[in-house]
Amino acid sequence: MAQEHARITRRSLAAGALALPFVGRLRGAAAADAIKIGWLPSLTGPLATAAIGFDHGVRFRVEEINKAGGIAGRPIDLITRDTTSDPTKAVTFAQQLLFNEKVHFMAGPVNSGEALATVRIVAKAGIPNLITGAVEELIDPVKFPLAYRVANTTTQWITIANDYVFNQLKIKKIAIIGDSTGYGSSSSKRAIDMAKAAGAEVAFTATIDPNQVDVVAEMTRARNEGAQAVMVWTAASGLAARLLNARGDIGWSVPIVGHPVLGTPSIKALLNKPEYWANTITAGYRSTSIGPDGKLPARTQKLVDAIRPQLGGGDIQFNFWWIALGYDIVQVVDYAVRKANGTNPDEIKKVLDSTKDFPGVFAEYTWTPTEHNGVPDKSMVANLADSFKDGCYAVAPR
Repeated sequence: MAQEHARITRRSLAAGALALPFVGRLRGAAAADAIKIGWLPSLTGPLATAAIGFDHGVRFRVEEINKAGGIAGRPIDLITRDTTSDPTKAVTFAQQLLFNEKVHFMAGPVNSGEALATVRIVAKAGIPNLITGAVEELIDPVKFPLAYRVANTTTQWITIANDYVFNQLKIKKIAIIGDSTGYGSSSSKRAIDMAKAAGAEVAFTATIDPNQVDVVAEMTRARNEGAQAVMVWTAASGLAARLLNARGDIGWSVPIVGHPVLGTPSIKALLNKPEYWANTITAGYRSTSIGPDGKLPARTQKLVDAIRPQLGGGDIQFNFWWIALGYDIVQVVDYAVRKANGTNPDEIKKVLDSTKDFPGVFAEYTWTPTEHNGVPDKSMVANLADSFKDGCYAVAPR
């Protein structure tokens, strides 16, 4: 199973490299005048799946802006380092980008566990940091005054999952399973606390290494403890697939609800049976949900149409919210530099602290001097994992 996941990840990365042109480093006068964005995606390793999608969106928007003449005449120099899903490498690369490359903005790491290792370093350097990790600890306007989140928070994900399980399904006895990364451990603890606060009984909990091959024992324990639903908090698609397989292999049919990775299209190829994807609900987004009329929001559809040829011209095989969020990272840089008339960090902070309803594709962002989480609660929705179509999802029935 782990080997199969690795093969799919390599194929996805290879396809991504071919689908979009490589954003090369600028040279000469262009480089001297460029706006440098340090970009830290985990393009390989167990947490690579989402980062590959993010990278598509980032690179596509950089190419669009540079082809149009840059930001106020200045090109973007995108300086990418693959963290390989390793927090230690993320720290090393962040230091290189900050102190050797002297970037004007930092974006990523994509995964919260790696971002937890780098956010203090970026803050100390005094560089604007666009946060894509979900754990709450990554945002603190006092400790990290230049860190602004362009993704949702873990609490928002858990709130959507809890609402669906407790209020829609009327289930009150659950199991919570997370992985052993910084993100998984933090999220699982928060999920346990929030479930108990909501009056639910947490019958079983487990923390699993994202590379653990056999998870049947954990799912069997959850069943034997009487859980009526399983909440999963991991960003590793391989582990998510193994949990779905274990549920099916032991003949258990309870809902699995949780992290959006449960709906990642690469999971389909990892399932022992296609029907194992049924009865799986993910926290998701209105921006990438198909409406009752069968349509996507206008801004999302516009980006789908624009990027599709670069992704091979057929059905999109990435979660489109990854692409949209990556695209918005560069949109925010463009907006902030134009409004600030440059890259001075203090001026960038003034712009972002006064931003209200900035119209991205992934969300409409609002930041204030005391609130650096930019995605509003109204952006969130529950999705059917197995409804994946062209990068997007149907809203879970209510």
